[in-house]
Amino acid sequence: MLYQIYETQRSFMEPFADFALAASKLYSNPVLPFQKSAFAQRMSAGYDLLYRLYKDYEKPAFNLNTVQVDGVEIAVHERIEIDKPFCELRRFKRFSDDSATLTKLKNQPAVLIVAPLSGHYATLLRDTVRTMLQGHKVYITDWKNARLVPLSEGAFHLDDYVNYVEDFIRHLQGKYGNCHVMSVCQPTVPVLAAVSLMASRGEQVPLSMTMMGGPIDARKSPTSVNDLAVKRGYEWFESNVIYRVPDSFPGKGRRVYPGFLQHTGFVAMNPDRHAGNHYDYFKNLIKGDDASADAHRAFYDEYNAVLDMDADYYLETIATVFQKYELVNGTWDVRAPDGSLERVRPQDIKHSALLTVEGELDDISGSGQTRAAHALCSGLPAKEERHLEVKGAGHYGIFSGRRWRETVYPQVRNFIAEHQLGVSSAPVPAPEAPKVAVTQAATAKKAVAVAPAPAPRKPASKRGVASAATRATASKKATAAVASEPAQALPLPVKPARTTAVAPTLATRWVDPAPAERPTGAAAPAPEPEVDAKATVVTDAPPSSETPKPASRKKV
Repeated sequence: MLYQIYETQRSFMEPFADFALAASKLYSNPVLPFQKSAFAQRMSAGYDLLYRLYKDYEKPAFNLNTVQVDGVEIAVHERIEIDKPFCELRRFKRFSDDSATLTKLKNQPAVLIVAPLSGHYATLLRDTVRTMLQGHKVYITDWKNARLVPLSEGAFHLDDYVNYVEDFIRHLQGKYGNCHVMSVCQPTVPVLAAVSLMASRGEQVPLSMTMMGGPIDARKSPTSVNDLAVKRGYEWFESNVIYRVPDSFPGKGRRVYPGFLQHTGFVAMNPDRHAGNHYDYFKNLIKGDDASADAHRAFYDEYNAVLDMDADYYLETIATVFQKYELVNGTWDVRAPDGSLERVRPQDIKHSALLTVEGELDDISGSGQTRAAHALCSGLPAKEERHLEVKGAGHYGIFSGRRWRETVYPQVRNFIAEHQLGVSSAPVPAPEAPKVAVTQAATAKKAVAVAPAPAPRKPASKRGVASAATRATASKKATAAVASEPAQALPLPVKPARTTAVAPTLATRWVDPAPAERPTGAAAPAPEPEVDAKATVVTDAPPSSETPKPASRKKV
């Protein structure tokens, strides 16, 4: 019933929102007499603020039409690669008339970005996609609003989420021979499950996994989000936050967790900050500060656009991730499309590098929650594991904004490039083995501090690499083409040695995946300056033998 009341109220306020927008334009139009009054600027600003408070926020567009690659502006075409009932796999294909740039684009790694299904649209990662397009072939999961999915498509479960991710990974592997996967926030759990299941079956797994700010082990440094899930039982959530979609939408009758409830929860976490932002917006309109006003509009157009989640998926996520901790306890069984149950075993992952990223001041996924993935992936060699803690960054700062672009992305780019070395990204027969070795050695001299290519993680037939017979019969022309490849096609310098100095502009540190945790109840550390060479340390990942610690019910 609450959903129907909300929709009725929204429909009732819609004409008032339109009136407020018209009144704002009347008082700001210089050719009309209203603009000559003493309080015209204040009246226009007030009506504009009312319009933004009353309006309905639809799904934003990515609007990524061009991107800069090494100073060259190239066109970007967004298209749907796979359309599933609850998700679209979007590809951002890049085009260029410059032959050198086009050659470089073809040799860049393919990355699947798994966007969160936690209330906001995938466009929340617009800045992430824009930055990644500079050096990667980018795909992203664009989850659909559940209220727009007809009941005839069936329900959507957490198991379906895992199966979707597996299908998308296989799609990229079939197209490029290999791929990398990046998960932001909520999808770190289903992505780790998907890769684990693929590894347990002996399937080809992604070359690397980058996990950013997600609740792998929600018991560590619990936040207000974790506390709510622990204090309320499964039945409470099902009785109090699950409603049926009204008849005015294609998904009428579907049980969902409404987006407006999720948005209310977001705002309730920091009400003073949001109120202050709106008051600042009002003052900026009066002052005529258009740049600040536009920045406010851009942020809240994205922040206020929310989607409904299918009830089964939402409730199962609450129980699996935040209440029973089935992933870290080793008790999570995922139902495959054929109906069989498979146990999630991260320890079976032996050939996919792991990078975890956390924000020092993250109030959504507490410190150590993402880093816990290293302890679960005990089958990975220590040299294939890295952890990055971004000093002074909150939850959104690790994948959007200046810290993401200047601090996190260079480390992610280098990590992906390191594990792309020596693996063909196109379905082309490889040259003879001896000639390849000589070519790589000669080309490596042109690069800076390039580490030797890692040993093969799986048999050639499992990684889409040409067979030995194919390599033996490869033409000399293909070998010459590899030898003549320009040095800039190689990735940037890779995994540094222990205690290697890093540029002082990176206020970040590579740290042990399992350092001593902050004492329970201790206050979060204050942000440190962006430039601090002494606080910047690079280390190889230590052993991933950490045992998950018992649950903590205390708030941090």
